[in-house]
Amino acid sequence: MSQVAEVTGIGRATLYKYFPDVESILFAWHEREVVAHLGQLAEARDHASDAGKRLEAVLEAYALISHESHGHQDAELAALLHRDERMARAEHRLRNMVRDLLTEAAATGHVRGDVVPDELASYCLHALAAAGRLPSKAAVRRLVAVTLAGLRVPR
Repeated sequence: MSQVAEVTGIGRATLYKYFPDVESILFAWHEREVVAHLGQLAEARDHASDAGKRLEAVLEAYALISHESHGHQDAELAALLHRDERMARAEHRLRNMVRDLLTEAAATGHVRGDVVPDELASYCLHALAAAGRLPSKAAVRRLVAVTLAGLRVPR
């Protein structure tokens, strides 16, 4: 905590007033990041014109966030931050957003209706998690295109 106070220029007493330890600082920072990411996804959804475009916009935004966030954490830190119950709620909100978009897109014929939206949401989120390990935004966009292709109505 002394190092955090020194680097940030915040007095130790003030720092301890808000955070009992470094772990709580990390959780607060991570929660702020996750809330901002969910906001980005909602904004992408809300700016698209139809069900198919809304789904595509959210999946691409999610993949790009995953790609950009990958370099900011190691596996041990990610495991620590994602065990928090607030992150479970955020992941639930993300899954619900994608599921609801898939439900809407299936009802309008933009995606397949022979697989339940919960299963398709799992497919999308797991597939696009790979974006964090891709070398470029172009590769991320190709991954989104492949993921969307898997959602198309079978012939």
